[in-house]
Amino acid sequence: MAQRYGGKYSPDGDQQGEADLSGADFRGAQRTRAGGRVNFLFLAPLPMIWQAFTSAPAQMAFWLGALALLLLAAWLTREGVLAHEAYDARKVARRPALPRKILGSLLMGAGLGVAGLAGFGMVEAAIFAVLGAGLHLFSFGPDPLRNKGYENLDTFQTDRVARVVEQAEEHLKAMSDAAHRAGDRQVSSRVARFQTQARELLRTVEEDPRDLTSARKFMGVYLKGARDAADKFADIYTRSRSQEAKKDFIVLLSDLQDSFNAKTRHLLLDNRADLTVEIEVLRDRLQQEGVRLDQT
Repeated sequence: MAQRYGGKYSPDGDQQGEADLSGADFRGAQRTRAGGRVNFLFLAPLPMIWQAFTSAPAQMAFWLGALALLLLAAWLTREGVLAHEAYDARKVARRPALPRKILGSLLMGAGLGVAGLAGFGMVEAAIFAVLGAGLHLFSFGPDPLRNKGYENLDTFQTDRVARVVEQAEEHLKAMSDAAHRAGDRQVSSRVARFQTQARELLRTVEEDPRDLTSARKFMGVYLKGARDAADKFADIYTRSRSQEAKKDFIVLLSDLQDSFNAKTRHLLLDNRADLTVEIEVLRDRLQQEGVRLDQT
């Protein structure tokens, strides 16, 4: 949907429009690796369509099979790259349940092998398969094969946190969809800023699962309410372009962002206090053992 540009120096623009374009929207953002190279994988096998429909029926089946395998490999690779980025973005993360990039490499080799069999012979097909799988794995790398940050954590608690975080991410994605449906640039920017703050809280709880009980209402009830409000706003705004509804929704997002920011700071302060207590207890134990430490 086309969106009218709005900003400080635009007709009917305001200061708030300029504020929404601040760098805060992109704090911690990184360029995705699921870009040009991955998209090229979808384009490279398309000439096989022409090859298929200009060949005999038996060869046509081989060419179409190769095309299907290569497109599936491209899709798995893209999903694997996105999953790897999500894994890298967290200090505590489980390895992907399905090694998509590795499977993509195998399918890439299989697809090129079938294409070699259709156009050349068995020897060429084997060469294409081995080279294709190897170069694909070298280019995109393997999937994460181990959990990260689980060494000193309670697995049961971490699994509970993972389920709650997954549900919270679904709420945040639904908010993005609603903002996109509304088709307002300022609202989309404001939703993105709230999501950045909400994800800071999620990452804080992931790093210390003991915070789950304290933050569960924010990660569940409040985010579900924000999602429902975004859906209702999108329905109203797409029908009437109500500026009053837009203003109320932005105020709601501001209040929620302040609440999530305050909760995140509170959790971080609690964690620091816990660390201070543990350090003091350790000092006392060491002194009882006759070990003296400099108070620095």
